[in-house]
Amino acid sequence: SELSAIDRPADPAELAILGDNVALVDQDVLDGTWHLAQTDGSGRDRNTIRAALALLGQAGWTLDGGVLRNGEGQPFTFELLANTGDIERIALSYAQTLELAGIEMTIRTIDSAQFQERLRAFDFDMINFTWSQSLSPGNEQTNRFGSELANAEGSFNVAGIANPAVDAAIEALLSARGREDFVSAARAIDRALISGSYAIPLFHNPSTWIAHQSALRYPDYTPVFGYQTSTWWSQD
Repeated sequence: SELSAIDRPADPAELAILGDNVALVDQDVLDGTWHLAQTDGSGRDRNTIRAALALLGQAGWTLDGGVLRNGEGQPFTFELLANTGDIERIALSYAQTLELAGIEMTIRTIDSAQFQERLRAFDFDMINFTWSQSLSPGNEQTNRFGSELANAEGSFNVAGIANPAVDAAIEALLSARGREDFVSAARAIDRALISGSYAIPLFHNPSTWIAHQSALRYPDYTPVFGYQTSTWWSQD
């Protein structure tokens, strides 16, 4: 949507919103050239793994005998908390890919009640989570990404985000009184969140497949949120 920062350089209004916090936003995100890494889809893309190890090396991690270790010799390990068999299957595939880079990810599958309790208390290393967004973001951004709720049990800031760049952009979003200011603030939030690398996107299907009677017709344009059956009609 127009609220996305992807493929768009930051405008003067965004830079003003971020202010001194602009240093917390990656340069390629600022200039609109950032994109998610692309792989060959095999789960064993050597070029991508080499690139990842190079970045990890800059952060002080070294591959030693097939195990990624920091400067103190500690291995890179963490746990993913799952609450469904579907998430567990995705996690198993992810763990196999991480293993190629010397990273050990264990998987713990628990029931929904336990999952909600540990989610509420931030008792996890990694989880599968979704923040549904509207085309008119508002107060919910504070609960999801604001610093004041980073450690508040039960909040939706499950990533523990405490980033002044994000806070400044949310404040600008909530105080915007015109569409242009609103869009600039939303894009500033997008840039700050992308630069924080708080989440690893999984996948999405860009199309929705629907079986319908041949007599049904629908508009040529499909909204960002997908098809709307209330706009369909029949030729009969």
